Amino acid sequence: MSRRERQSRSRRRSYPEASYDEASRARYRVRASRPGGSGSGGTDRGLSVTRRVLLAVFGVVAARLGWLQVVDAANLKSRAESQRTNAIALHAKRGTIYDRNGNVLALSEDCETIYANPSEISDPSGVASALADALGGKKSDYMDLITENRESTFVYIQRQVDQEIADELSETLAKRELSGVYFLADTKRVYPYGNVGAQILGYVNMDGDGASGLEYYYNDLLTGIDGQMLVETGLYGTPIAGGASRITEAVDGTDIVISLDIDLQEACEGIIAEAVEHYTSDSGSVMVTDPKTGEILAACSTPLPDFSNLEDLEALNLKLVTSSFEPGSIFKVITTSIGLEKGLYTPDTVYTVPAAVKVGSSYVTDDDGRDYTMDMSIREMLRRSSNAAMALLAQDVMGKDVFSEGLDRYGIGHKTGIDFPGEVEGLVKTKDEYDVSSLGSMAFGQGLAIPLVQLVRAYGAVANGGVPITPHFLVTKGEEEVDWPAGDPVVSAEVAAQEVEMLRLVVTEGTAKNAAVDGYDVAGKTGTGEVAAEDGSGYVAGKFVASLAGFANADDPEVFAYVGLNGVPYLAAESAASVFHDVMTQTVNIMGVSPVS
Repeated sequence: MSRRERQSRSRRRSYPEASYDEASRARYRVRASRPGGSGSGGTDRGLSVTRRVLLAVFGVVAARLGWLQVVDAANLKSRAESQRTNAIALHAKRGTIYDRNGNVLALSEDCETIYANPSEISDPSGVASALADALGGKKSDYMDLITENRESTFVYIQRQVDQEIADELSETLAKRELSGVYFLADTKRVYPYGNVGAQILGYVNMDGDGASGLEYYYNDLLTGIDGQMLVETGLYGTPIAGGASRITEAVDGTDIVISLDIDLQEACEGIIAEAVEHYTSDSGSVMVTDPKTGEILAACSTPLPDFSNLEDLEALNLKLVTSSFEPGSIFKVITTSIGLEKGLYTPDTVYTVPAAVKVGSSYVTDDDGRDYTMDMSIREMLRRSSNAAMALLAQDVMGKDVFSEGLDRYGIGHKTGIDFPGEVEGLVKTKDEYDVSSLGSMAFGQGLAIPLVQLVRAYGAVANGGVPITPHFLVTKGEEEVDWPAGDPVVSAEVAAQEVEMLRLVVTEGTAKNAAVDGYDVAGKTGTGEVAAEDGSGYVAGKFVASLAGFANADDPEVFAYVGLNGVPYLAAESAASVFHDVMTQTVNIMGVSPVS
């Protein structure tokens, strides 16, 4: 048999011939009917499962599309916009502060904040040289700043740089093809009068927030609201010319006018600084007001701040507001007026005053060394500034109920509400806290400690017919005049007039002779308080709080002044009275108060 014949024969013969009998077909039908079998039943079931899976997947996709298109559409839109828009801050300007005459005391000017991306600086030496030339300082310091932050993308070089300097630096960097230095638009606070009034105005920090003084107290009013400009950008963040933009305008801060007269402020700062040195005082304070309105015309305490080199934080404090002192004899105006208001005596009522009056376990005497009993009218008690007489009036005539009620009426031991940060209440015992010495001691200004702005308010009330007005700085905000309402009368107009008459006598014939100002009718009272020891053991020998409060002209007061020297080794008649004279002389001249005819 040929090979071809062998190859053409069927190969079935090499294997047992398949038998398709009924038994085999039966077995096939059984297998096909099982799950997953190869018959028609298995095929239908497999397709069903596949369809279900596909339907489930389609449902999930459809649900997600529905969520994205309906529920989350706003979020998607926002994310898309954020990727093709750039937000540019529009900085609000802080409000300007003016004095009562329209002089600008504080304003904000445009400037630049300079920063670097050290990772982009290819020539650190060149950049450091350019920075040192433009901004000052050492090249090595800038080199250190750059090299020590090589992995950083942001480091401040200098904040609040004058616009002109920043522009010059920008041109220098461009000419030298130096990269990695950037500029941010910024504003900075400028005080045209330098350190004059700095204690009252305060200052703002690098973030533009008020940090002390009126800048801090009225920060919410002065601070504006920054705006924003959204601009459409291209692939690399570059604004598209003619592209869409949306602007939220910045709202600038509110301008304010305060009651200071900057010329008088400067004069008072010079006077008190010189007085502290001349009288070897620990510190000194001045406040000048209009007693009819409560407006503060000048105010300061030493040490005075220098914001170009602020090392002594105490210089930020206006001690008349933030610190408490024993007021001394200046308090006697309050004591005598309380009894006058209650009708317990008149200015001409006479009492027999011994050389020493027992107060608690001690005896109180007068500073003039009087060692004999003397008949004194209320008027004479004030003229002589008799401690013994005040103790006698409080203990034997008024009593603690009348006296404590009178102090409350004057607001002694309570905050005045002055618009300046850090006001304290002082330490004043309530009636229930009085001990055997409280009443007699407090009557002449010992045994209590108060911020002396409380006495400024009290004397202002006497000068204003018995009606107190809170001492304050703010006059207008924007176009709105600020109303500072008068308080309830502390004494009647009649009693106030009686006190004014007695205070006039103190200046013309009493302990305040050195306070007199030629051509003016001045009424006032001296005060010499003792300085309490810090350990609470008593008083410091040879140190006093010397003060004088008074106003001019007495019949129709237009200006009031308080002067205090703290820790001074002199009585008020020998120190504070002369300082008051200098302050009041400047005040009547600068404020245009007419002399008496």
